[in-house]
Amino acid sequence: MSKKAVIVIGVLVSIAILILVWVNAMHRVPEVIYKQAPKFSLSDINGNMVSLSDFKGKVVILDFWATWCPPCIAEIPHFIELQDEYKNKGLEVVGISVDWNGERIVPLFAEENNVNYTLLLQDDEVTDLYGGIISIPTTFVIDRDGNIRKRYMGYRDKEVFENDIKELL
Repeated sequence: MSKKAVIVIGVLVSIAILILVWVNAMHRVPEVIYKQAPKFSLSDINGNMVSLSDFKGKVVILDFWATWCPPCIAEIPHFIELQDEYKNKGLEVVGISVDWNGERIVPLFAEENNVNYTLLLQDDEVTDLYGGIISIPTTFVIDRDGNIRKRYMGYRDKEVFENDIKELL
């Protein structure tokens, strides 16, 4: 078999594996957790320090995402709508960007996409606190008492998050 054929087969197998992992993540039942969300403080896109405790008493959708991630980008309009619809009822959407050089990339992205919720810039310590983020988007739903109620890996429709937060608001 030629070197070119081996490379083509390797690429096709890699793509097939990625598709299987993605499909599996899309159809996984959300992980239900009832433990206290790890506390953290991170810089937002304006350079201000923001802590999880700043949202005490609110339902929080905490989304680990990146500007280069198509499923992450597909969820952003859902989060914008949820923030608009439920902010006055006690919802806070918080995105934690895992982008390298996020301090330069994320503010422009937020402006171009009219993001209306808090965007923070990650550090490895916080991703480790949340179980090591191995796939993005990874999204946590946190109740008013600060307990993680659900964890989702992969893209989810708006209705999934809306159903979760309606139970908690």
